[in-house]
Amino acid sequence: MLPKDLIRRIRKLEIRTRKVVSDMLAGQYHSVFKGRGMAFSEVRQYQPGDEIRIIDWNVTARMNEAYVKVFTEERELTVMLLVDVSASKEFGSRERTKSEIAAEVAAQIAFSAIANNDRVGLILFSDRVEKVVPPRKGRTHVLRLVSDILTFQPVGKGTDLATGLTYLTQVAKRKAVTFLVSDFQARDFEKPLRLVGRKHDLVPVVVEDPLEEAFPRLGLVEMEDPETGDRFVVDTSDPGVRGRYARAMQGARDERRKLFKKLELDHVELRAGDDHGKALAQFFRARARRMAA
Repeated sequence: MLPKDLIRRIRKLEIRTRKVVSDMLAGQYHSVFKGRGMAFSEVRQYQPGDEIRIIDWNVTARMNEAYVKVFTEERELTVMLLVDVSASKEFGSRERTKSEIAAEVAAQIAFSAIANNDRVGLILFSDRVEKVVPPRKGRTHVLRLVSDILTFQPVGKGTDLATGLTYLTQVAKRKAVTFLVSDFQARDFEKPLRLVGRKHDLVPVVVEDPLEEAFPRLGLVEMEDPETGDRFVVDTSDPGVRGRYARAMQGARDERRKLFKKLELDHVELRAGDDHGKALAQFFRARARRMAA
């Protein structure tokens, strides 16, 4: 039984998410993410202008007149949410932590998916695979996924993108639309990212907080790495310290963007305090334009 405050929290998130989906996302999701291909529907009599290659020769031979195969787009997709639940995701300098942003964005994606009758599954990972929820349809299922993202207490604290991505390749035998939601504070994930991108429609979703981009001027501050537990004192009033940190973070961001471009992966960058539904809608529009080009 879920606590009442959590139920209210999930319900509030559902209402906010459904509005975003109905106003901005559902139609764009449908146009951007295609089904598995064309499925046979029926046969009908040949009409002038029909392509010869779609003639059903077996039926034509039996009926002594030409019949063609009719196909419809096979729309149903499997959508996998691959969500980072490492300790660094609990950081937040704005209204919501990075884990809460991840839950909101996952809900927006999941509700867009079920609006198109797609199945949605979930893999939570840290430095290990923490929890797996097989793909299913329906509102109740999506609310369970959101609850899991918000409340799950991981065993691991570190971030190992390679572990989550490798597990996906082992369990998802058919092509899936995969949203990798993480702050990407990890190393050595280019190879598994490339492998998953070849097999699946992979969309990296980067969740960031403005305070991670630059130190505010607060004097001597004791900080703790949430993933390792290491503590250290930083003089945030020192321009040199702030400058080196800002350059390092910008360098990491630039390298990540170069990697996504190199692997031809469309990605989304979400910043705490911004309108995440709007950012997703902009991503869908940009992707639609690129696909139409």
